[in-house]
Amino acid sequence: MKRALMAAWCVLVFVSSSMAAERIHIGYSSISGAYIGIWVAHDAGLFQKEGLEDQIILIPSGSQLAQVVVAGEVEVGSLNGSSAMAAALKGADMKVIGNSVNKMIFSIYARPEVKSIEQLKGKKIGISRFGSSTDISARYALRKFNIDPQKDVTILQMGAMSSIMGGLQNGAIDAGLVSPPTQFAVDRMGFREIVNITDMDLAFPNPSLVAQGEIIKKKPDLINRFMRAYVRGIHRARTDKELTVKSIAKYSKIEDPVVLQKSYDMYVGKVLEKAPYINMQGMKNALDDLARNDPAAKAARPEQFVDARFIDTIEKSGLLKELYR
Repeated sequence: MKRALMAAWCVLVFVSSSMAAERIHIGYSSISGAYIGIWVAHDAGLFQKEGLEDQIILIPSGSQLAQVVVAGEVEVGSLNGSSAMAAALKGADMKVIGNSVNKMIFSIYARPEVKSIEQLKGKKIGISRFGSSTDISARYALRKFNIDPQKDVTILQMGAMSSIMGGLQNGAIDAGLVSPPTQFAVDRMGFREIVNITDMDLAFPNPSLVAQGEIIKKKPDLINRFMRAYVRGIHRARTDKELTVKSIAKYSKIEDPVVLQKSYDMYVGKVLEKAPYINMQGMKNALDDLARNDPAAKAARPEQFVDARFIDTIEKSGLLKELYR
């Protein structure tokens, strides 16, 4: 009898250990609705359903998150694709495996006395960090209006998106680059939108999903499970508005129901890809922007930064047809 009980206990221990969830660390680089797929997949337990013990981590800098990915400290990172490509050009072993959004989603908001983008000359503009998507968007918009971002304005690093909002409030900056939900919050505060970069339809990987080459090689099933949970997270966001709005509020620390509603409508209704498809024109635009300051980018091709096998697997699995039939 004792031997039978011992054998049963050993089998139970073996089964339990073999079914133990695999840890995955997922980094994201900003408080933005662009990360709704990750937030909802986490909050709805969709990573767990794929056998993953997930930890999602905010690292508010694309370049810093790229370094963390390369170091293997997070298995999947979600960050501005330009930062990922810049790191790869310097020798980092990292690939873009998908894009959550394929265009820049920002507006330039200014203090009420600034009534046009031309009036930004001589003024201070807040971005998150140099080389970030806020920085790239600011310089792109300024050039469109014949304003030299190097000479005509002062661009300041503010850190997190909330710090850009704070800088507008306390007068440390005259204008700042913001995305939803922060964009809608500063609008409610009375600041003035002087340029809507979203409407310019600038194709850009913002953000990309990236993974280190060694992780791709040794743990492809881990990434496949991440991708399945992520795609289910996007679908859940589209079909469970209550949960999604709670997630946006939780991670953005914004409680205003109008701001949350607008953020949901914009990202879920208009911006987020159903699956993390990669727009290669956006990748080329990012590479062309890098080529302004990095000679190595001039000789590079967008395809060398991409590993599309995981999105291909999603396509062939029938998951999208199952979710959106």
